Amino acid sequence: MTRILGIDPGSRITGFGVLDFDGLRPLYVTCGCIRVQDEPLSARLRTIFEGITEIVDQHQPEQLAIEQVFMHRNAASALKLGHARGVALVASQLRSLTVHEYTPTQIKQSITGRGRGTKEQVQHMVKVLLSLSAAPQQDAADALAVALCHAHIQGTLANVEAAKQRALS
Repeated sequence: MTRILGIDPGSRITGFGVLDFDGLRPLYVTCGCIRVQDEPLSARLRTIFEGITEIVDQHQPEQLAIEQVFMHRNAASALKLGHARGVALVASQLRSLTVHEYTPTQIKQSITGRGRGTKEQVQHMVKVLLSLSAAPQQDAADALAVALCHAHIQGTLANVEAAKQRALS
């Protein structure tokens, strides 16, 4: 069983989701958001770092799946997002997690079947795929989607490897 921490980085709200994956199906562990106060960026980054460190210490994941930074319209927002992502990566590296990065398109494709799925579609599919009683908050759902994307890709890679081994024997 592999424990995966999914992170949806943000400079105001950083979503997290934790899944266990047995190679066949993902199992929900927990999710939530690290919310920061309206304070200077450096203080917000410290809060995000401490929050992720606490999550890693509490839930002991082996792998981190995180969304890659993308440039949409605002360069300043992309830079702040990059800073938040950076502290998440440092927190995970200090705890020796294996890091896997996915683009927003890869994540949406994996969860909704469309690379341009809406946030609402992602939220709904996370609820369905994990058999949750209610849809998680949007940033937490996005983090669970990152973890689910990683689990799907890891499962596919394991199946391909098993097929190769069968073909060789």
